[in-house]
Amino acid sequence: MAGAAAWERSWPILPSPVNSLIQIGLKDQSGRFLPGLVVGDRWFAVGEEGRRYSIVLKNRTDLRLEAVLSVDGLDVLDGRKASVSKRGYILAPHGELVVEGFRQSTEAVAAFRFGPVRESYANQKYGQTGNVGVIGAAIFNERGTSPWTGSEVRKRLNANPFPGGFATPPH
Repeated sequence: MAGAAAWERSWPILPSPVNSLIQIGLKDQSGRFLPGLVVGDRWFAVGEEGRRYSIVLKNRTDLRLEAVLSVDGLDVLDGRKASVSKRGYILAPHGELVVEGFRQSTEAVAAFRFGPVRESYANQKYGQTGNVGVIGAAIFNERGTSPWTGSEVRKRLNANPFPGGFATPPH
């Protein structure tokens, strides 16, 4: 099955229209994007045991967005059980965010690393392994704004696919 999928070292493919809002990828410790594999609606990254990785987000809109992230079912800001109701990182319009690990203080993070389930932070701290290997991202727009009402979106929604009318009959 993997032979039928495309491998790439670039931003992952997110379902439309999400890909017009944000790009999400994983970089290895040398700064290269990890190869990804898309199967159905899921994206898989290939990493090496013991190697560090970071989560990279790029805001493609003119709006501020909030990104609530989880790794192994744990919130990246506090290392506790993840929830979409928690606070996240703010991405400036067209800004980029690199998250290198679980936040321990304003200066320190516990690095994200690929490893066996038994050695995961979720297992060691909480004895929970059900979400190990899963990275989650919930993206929110600011109250009072909508990424779907910008000028670019209006242009696309109001576009005429046949501005010249019908084809003329052949002579």
